Amino acid sequence: MRGYWKVFGLLVVIGALITGYSLKGEKHVKQAKPLDHFDRAIVAHSRDLVEDGREVFRFNTFGDESFWGDTLELHKAIEGAKFGGVGPGLSPAAAAAVGLKIDVDALPQSIIQGLKAGQVDLNDPAVTLDLLKLNAVLGVMGFFNTNGSLRSVGLQCAVCHSRVDNTFKAPGIPAGIVGHRLDGWSNQDLNVGQVIALAPNLQPVANLLGVDVATVKKVVTSWGPGKFDAERFLDGKGFRPDGKPAATLIPPAFGLPGVNLHTWTGAWGTVTYWNAFVANLELHGKGTFFDPRLDNAAQFPIAAKNHFGHTKNEPDLITSNLPALHFYQLATPAPKPPEGSFDEEAAKRGDELFSGKAQCSRCHTEPIFSEPGWNLHKGSDVCIDDFEANRAPDHRYRTTPLNGIWTHTKRGFFHDGRFPTLLDVVNHYDACFSLGLSSGEKNDLVEYLKSLPSEEARNQ
Repeated sequence: MRGYWKVFGLLVVIGALITGYSLKGEKHVKQAKPLDHFDRAIVAHSRDLVEDGREVFRFNTFGDESFWGDTLELHKAIEGAKFGGVGPGLSPAAAAAVGLKIDVDALPQSIIQGLKAGQVDLNDPAVTLDLLKLNAVLGVMGFFNTNGSLRSVGLQCAVCHSRVDNTFKAPGIPAGIVGHRLDGWSNQDLNVGQVIALAPNLQPVANLLGVDVATVKKVVTSWGPGKFDAERFLDGKGFRPDGKPAATLIPPAFGLPGVNLHTWTGAWGTVTYWNAFVANLELHGKGTFFDPRLDNAAQFPIAAKNHFGHTKNEPDLITSNLPALHFYQLATPAPKPPEGSFDEEAAKRGDELFSGKAQCSRCHTEPIFSEPGWNLHKGSDVCIDDFEANRAPDHRYRTTPLNGIWTHTKRGFFHDGRFPTLLDVVNHYDACFSLGLSSGEKNDLVEYLKSLPSEEARNQ
């Protein structure tokens, strides 16, 4: 019998190697095999969803031009009085100042050459209108009359959740203004409040909130670059109890596969829930949205009064786009950190600390770096206040996925950017959990965080 078990064990090991799995169940080798009919259908369906989702993410306004243009008249501020609108108009330089980005791949060679030669007047609103006609402004779509004048304007997912790379160089144009699209990256330069404040007719927003237009402008302009307050239009709160703005950082929309709940206070719901929420209630598109939790007048007085949890529009321009949009976001990986942006040896030591002494992996489970399942915690669990958590239905904060966290650096960390650096974050947790980390260990942890997604994580 002893010989039998030796032979049996050997066969198990050989079988594991042949099938590409170790005895621990870890996949090592993918065995190629011809795809059958349904396998090919799955691949084709996946490809179609990615392509359709990319189109939705970049170019679909969901009919929200009826709000941003027809109601708030934002297009009039963009074109300016010279072209039939109001005020000076929005020049490319002014657009860049509020964080709008230009897709270089949408520009004809004549404009690219003109930009590089410094021959394009970046202070002329007419150039902005030309860029809108080319669909070159990330997340902003112009709707034009037959005579070429701007009739309306709509916003898209990409306005908040895209940036451009730094490859385009031209005199007078700072890096990161014109470049190739980076879908899913949070636009840390976008000043949403300043964009809203440009609208000539904010009276409908003031009426909704029960305040005057001056108060609306005071609140939205307090947000600052890279931030937005989605709950402002649900609970009416403009500022925190300490007087600071109530806005939170715009989160990235990449690296979400395997992550259950979305947004900083993830209790709102999954990725596709939030897409429906934003498309209907924040972008003000035309669709269907259901969430009876918003009937709670004590917590969400504005939402309850306006029946936001029971939104229904005909035709519905949103719901049919949700599957592809969801799939595209799940297909968008967290970006690899730039070469030389972290100390590799220190990151290796930080990796050991992450799952050891620092106890980070108790919540940030590799490789998704959030909890599989219900990834929520009270503020007291992580030694912070509950203000923002209490604005969400379940009064909790989500365990933020850490892959690509290096892209957050410009505006700080945590939901509201309260910690300017990753070292500040590590110091906070060291004190919160009495970890006793040395300064060297803290620095190693920071280098590991900067390395994510690591090569190992990217391969899982």
